[in-house]
Parts: sequence; structure tokens; C-alpha cells
Amino acid sequence: MSDDDKKTDCSVVISEVYLYLDLECSDERRSLIQTHLDECSSCLREYGIEHEVKALVARCCGDETAPKELRERLKVKLSEYVIETETREFLP
Repeated sequence: MSDDDKKTDCSVVISEVYLYLDLECSDERRSLIQTHLDECSSCLREYGIEHEVKALVARCCGDETAPKELRERLKVKLSEYVIETETREFLP
């Protein structure tokens, strides 16, 4: 794998790390991301940071929930982001 391929793979993995953490991607995609994390120490380190941030937010905001309107707007924005990420993945 060339350095450019590795950078692309890493950028895709990092862009999907929250989907991975939240169990919001397919089993096949989780497996691919886990394999990459097992083989790439820089992505694993980034994943660890993201994991800790998510845990900290959960501890600090445990029982609080966002208003329904905000959750709906975030879902729309996140779905747009995922589509954009998936599109970038296939560009040369």
C-alpha cells in the first residue's frame, strides 16, 4: 500500500470513527474499520482520543437530552455528511 493509499484510508477511518463508536455502521464496515485500527497506530491513537471525548461528554451530560427539533436537524446534517464522506471515498 502506498503512502497516499494509507492517508486516504486513514482519513476515511477517522471520518467514520463516531459511526463506529456509536455502532451506526454495518457489521462489514465495523470489521474493516477495526482491522484498520488494529494495523494503524496513528488511527488507533486518534480513535482513543475520540473514544475518551465521547465518554467525557456522556459523563458530563449523562441524563440531559437535546430538544427534539435539534436532534432532527442534527440527523439531517449527519446524513448529509455521511453521504459526502462516502462520495469522497470513491474519488481517484
